[in-house]
Amino acid sequence: MIRAKLANVLPGGPVQSLKVRPDQALIRKQAERKILMSIFGKIAAAIFGGAANASPLEPGKPAATGAPSTPAPGGAVAGGAPAAGAPAAKISNVDVADVLDNIDADEDLDWRKSIVDLMKLLKLDSGLKARKELATELKYTGDMGDSASMNIWLHKQVMTKLAENGGVVPKELLKH
Repeated sequence: MIRAKLANVLPGGPVQSLKVRPDQALIRKQAERKILMSIFGKIAAAIFGGAANASPLEPGKPAATGAPSTPAPGGAVAGGAPAAGAPAAKISNVDVADVLDNIDADEDLDWRKSIVDLMKLLKLDSGLKARKELATELKYTGDMGDSASMNIWLHKQVMTKLAENGGVVPKELLKH
């Protein structure tokens, strides 16, 4: 009975004609992706997304910041689906240092040494809760109560993961 009434009220006939338009489905999918994006995914998106404005490195040409001209060992990820929140497609030859050095900051931030400063530079939540979420996401096994050790580990892991996803990261930031 309700279906019959709706069929008379809705343009296009019966209830089956109620379909989501393709553009609405795309908007919904993009919104869901933003909500579900991991903290590392937000970091990578901020850097690799910002790289659209920067010029990618050309193979064989050194980076202006002294970064290697080829990705670090393991710089390319083996095939397969990206992890939740990771960039959907690999970005290759994005000079991470160049992108980060060219972001205007309101304060003096040392992103090369501090995960907190890196997150602040990218306008992400850098609070302890967010860093603990990032540590869990990246499978930190140390004591989360020791935030200094966790922060050092997080910074190294984020730089390593950026390199694994196609970013060119200065060698000194990949040392363990």
